Amino acid sequence: MSTSNLISVVVATYNWPTALSMVLKSLQDQKDRHFEIIVADDGSGAETRELIAKSAQNSAIPIRHFWQEDRGFRLSEVRNGALKMSKGDLTIFIDGDCCVMPDFIAKHRQAATRGCFVTGKRVFLKRRFTERVMRRQISFHKWPRLALFGLGLTGQCNRPFQFLPLPQTEKGMWQYETSWKKAQACNLAVFREDIEKIAGFDEAYQCHGLEDSDFILRLIRAGVRRKNLEYSSPVLHLFHARKIAQRHSGASDNGQLFRTLEADSSRFLPLQSMFLPPEAAE
Repeated sequence: MSTSNLISVVVATYNWPTALSMVLKSLQDQKDRHFEIIVADDGSGAETRELIAKSAQNSAIPIRHFWQEDRGFRLSEVRNGALKMSKGDLTIFIDGDCCVMPDFIAKHRQAATRGCFVTGKRVFLKRRFTERVMRRQISFHKWPRLALFGLGLTGQCNRPFQFLPLPQTEKGMWQYETSWKKAQACNLAVFREDIEKIAGFDEAYQCHGLEDSDFILRLIRAGVRRKNLEYSSPVLHLFHARKIAQRHSGASDNGQLFRTLEADSSRFLPLQSMFLPPEAAE
C-alpha cells in the first residue's frame, strides 16, 4: 500500500475514558503519521466526550467523534456510524482498551494487500500490571520489544513471543485464508472498497458476540482473502472484567443469526444494514 494513502483508525469505546486516554496516546506516538482517528462511541457519558474533545484539540492527528445513544451493546451500529465519517482507503479497527506500539500503523500499511484483509494478534495484560500502568499513566506501549517480551516471562501478559520479530512462514500467513475463526475486530485492517462490498457490519447483531465473526465470514464469501499477521504488531489489551451486566442483559439472537448465515453459503450481504443505502446493497 502506498505511503500516500490515508488510513482510518476506528476505535470502539464505551465509558472507560482512562483506558481510552492511553489508547489515544499510543496512537499519537505512531511513527507513521498519515492516518486519522474516529472514535466509535456506543453511548458514553460526558467524561468520555470531554476527553475526546480535549485530545482532538491537542492532536496533530485528526480525531473525530461518532456518538450514539446508549441503548445497550450496539457495536455493529456504532462502527458503521464511524465508517461513514472516515476518509481513509484502509480502515484499521481497534478497541478502546487496546494500546498499540509505535510501529502499529506502519506494520499494517506494509501488510496491506489489495484483495485481502489483515487480522493481527492481541496480547492480554494481567490485572496487576494493567492497574499499575493505568494508575500512573505509564506509556508502556513505547517500551522496547524485549521489555514487553519480559512481561510474558514474568507472568504479566500472555503471548510474549508476539513481541519478537520472528520470521513468519508463508503457511502461517495464509493458514486462515478462508476461515472466520480465531479473528476479532480489535486488530483488523480492511480496505474501504471491501467494506462497501459487504455493506459494513450487520446491525441485527445486538448484545455481545459474533458480530466480528459475521463481518469476517461475509468478507471471505465476497472473495476477500484473509492474511494472518504474526510477530509484527499485536494490540496490548488492558485487563477488564469480561462483561458489564446492564449492557449485556436480556436474550440475544446473535447465535441464531450467525448459524443462519453459516447455513446460507451464498450470502455475503447483511439482511439489514444502515451502512449503504438499499439501492447500493442490491
